Amino acid sequence: MDRGGLWMAFGAFVIWGLMPLYWHLLKSVPSLQIVLHRVVWGAVLVAAWLFWKRGRHWIRDVLAQPRLAWLLALSGVFIALNWGLYIWAVNAGHVVETSLGYFINPLLNVVIGVVFLRERLNPAQWTSVGIAALGVLWLTFNYGSFPWIALTLACSFAMYGVIRKIAAVDAIPGLGIESLYLLLPATLALGWFEAQGQGGFFGHWSLGIDALLVVGGALTALPLIGFSYAVRRIPLSVVGVMQYLAPTLQLLIGVLVFGEPFGRDRVIGFVLIWIALAVFAVDGYRRSRRRAVPAIV
Repeated sequence: MDRGGLWMAFGAFVIWGLMPLYWHLLKSVPSLQIVLHRVVWGAVLVAAWLFWKRGRHWIRDVLAQPRLAWLLALSGVFIALNWGLYIWAVNAGHVVETSLGYFINPLLNVVIGVVFLRERLNPAQWTSVGIAALGVLWLTFNYGSFPWIALTLACSFAMYGVIRKIAAVDAIPGLGIESLYLLLPATLALGWFEAQGQGGFFGHWSLGIDALLVVGGALTALPLIGFSYAVRRIPLSVVGVMQYLAPTLQLLIGVLVFGEPFGRDRVIGFVLIWIALAVFAVDGYRRSRRRAVPAIV
């Protein structure tokens, strides 16, 4: 196994898992403006990297395919929705629920694969999805509120994944095109906030906050670049297990650092979802091992 790819995947998931701590540092900035800065500086970084590596070909190659261009515009909308809700939820005290969304996401990917891509589930996968559904229902009816943040995060990221699976484009150029689609609206929105005296560009907060807003763009792009590097070099079964590192860290931060409630009802709901994930992960690992064993003829 490629150790460089393993460390890249580990680093990407750790950064994603620790992001609530970073966004919490920007709590004084309105969540929408944090997202807009994240879009702008992420786009600048990714586009600069692609121009350095590939020149202008990566833009021309995508825009020459109208269907692909529209798909990436749509995926950009879903990832922007995901980012926006995530940052708002973190700074509104819902870190535990955001972690639930990313625990649910792999299982929701399976369901979407059945509905949209006509994939078939084996009994273990159906069992996993059913247990997870019980967990969500438990949280809904026993915790006292519908987990709309978790489900919206899971659905938006799952739809993003479906579109990116359909769109025949490499990960980083695809991210670059998505970012460029979002760049102009984000810049105009920041300009509007600036004109209204409600923030927007720099000078309204401390230099430290301004720097954090810029670095937030890098923290958007770098884990995605590292992840795309890793998935080409290590087995997807390993990536599939490691992906739970991020929501686990988010959950621990929400409970241990921010002091969010995690009583008996939440514990039961999360345990059901963790059992579903364990069934799902073990089944995936076994199937990958069977595919890896050469046939004896």
